[in-house]
Amino acid sequence: MGKTLYEKIWDDHVVTEFDGGLVSLYVDRQMVHEVTSPQAFEGLRLAGRKVRRPDLNFATMDHNVPTCDRDNIKDPISKAQIEALEKNCRDFNMRLFGLHDNSNGIVHIIGPELGIILPGNTVVCGDSHTATHGALGVLAFGIGTSEVEHVLATQTILQRKSKTFKVEFSGKLPPHVYSKDMILRLIGEIGAAGGTGYAIEYCGEAIEALSMEARMTICNMSIEAGARTGMIAPDATTIEYLTRGDRPYLPQGEQLEKLMEFWKTLKSDPDAEFDRVHPVDVSNLAPQVTWGTSPGMVADVDGCIPDPDKVPNYKKEDVLESLEYMGLEPGTRMTDIEPDVVFIGSCTNGRIEDLRIVAKIMEGRKVHPRIRCMVVPGSCHVKNQAEAEGLDKVFIAAGAEWRDPGCSMCLAMNPDKLREGERCASTSNRNFVGRQGKGGRTHLLSPAMAAAAAVNGRISDIRKEI
Repeated sequence: MGKTLYEKIWDDHVVTEFDGGLVSLYVDRQMVHEVTSPQAFEGLRLAGRKVRRPDLNFATMDHNVPTCDRDNIKDPISKAQIEALEKNCRDFNMRLFGLHDNSNGIVHIIGPELGIILPGNTVVCGDSHTATHGALGVLAFGIGTSEVEHVLATQTILQRKSKTFKVEFSGKLPPHVYSKDMILRLIGEIGAAGGTGYAIEYCGEAIEALSMEARMTICNMSIEAGARTGMIAPDATTIEYLTRGDRPYLPQGEQLEKLMEFWKTLKSDPDAEFDRVHPVDVSNLAPQVTWGTSPGMVADVDGCIPDPDKVPNYKKEDVLESLEYMGLEPGTRMTDIEPDVVFIGSCTNGRIEDLRIVAKIMEGRKVHPRIRCMVVPGSCHVKNQAEAEGLDKVFIAAGAEWRDPGCSMCLAMNPDKLREGERCASTSNRNFVGRQGKGGRTHLLSPAMAAAAAVNGRISDIRKEI
């Protein structure tokens, strides 16, 4: 019997098998950030251990970093975590992309753009959205702080194998519909727990047609579908992305040639069997917008908030509770919802391709006077490229705020937070209660839809109103 992509990478990295299905899995790369690492490094100190492979562990600050006046960190906990990471990386001889490093940025964005993450790797980080890297044909998943310490000490991790889940996206995306709409539709169909226990492999003609940036958006939100990880087999698009531009950690010469030949073998065999298969036809897919407090509470932009009795994968009482929090009523048209804030950025949609889409919509237009719009690049490289292309001038002329890189308003761990009751149209990945600030109300959508909401002052159908 053939193997899936997940099984191939898994089997290639098993170090030791234990009873009960537990294995020790070799880790090719670990990405570290300031929030989930302090206790891990302290554990090493208390045990008198070193980092086994400093050359395979990379660190950055992103969650707590202010996106303006980043040298003036006022929150004492945030400041302590950032200072601790600086000290820990010095003490343990690890590469840190610090606040003043031109390669600083969101951990899931800098890994691929620097060439640190390569097809066939196993990659871990103390952050659930590590699955982003799966777009490169990588087995990547988030881990806990004790596991971060274990990887630092041994360059291995104890794991149990996941079940396999093939999601096949067929058809051609309509104009103004994007990969963010694809993954939101999937989560709406299977539910936010639909992928629990699975490693998802995304495939099909609609996936093959996507850029690497768009593929990363899909793999990023595998976690919102409940999956352990999400993966896409590497192809010509992957190789072109990795060999384009300056990726300082990408091997060169004969070593790169050998790697590229290996990458071509990283695909599921024709006779591989998956534990579950789910098809999604995108031919008539509409732009998607969430209306509740779970990514699976989602609707077409030209639709309405559904009857609480008719929301698949959710109990009526959960829907009613969510709508009460969101301040919305069943039957409300999605295009009647008026956000107070528009946030464009995050590890889901903070790449240069996303910013180009937004700039194209904002050019020559103005942000609605009632809207506060923040545009936050995902890394210093993205920021520099955007400014080289003049995108920042477009945002500023439109009345949007152009910020420094960071996780920003994706989560309430830095100064960029929603106030109580504020409603946000967001390109990030989670719309949980309080995710963007206590009492904040979040609607997830694509960068194009966020830009349209910013200039129109309400959720808008990008296909008709721009």
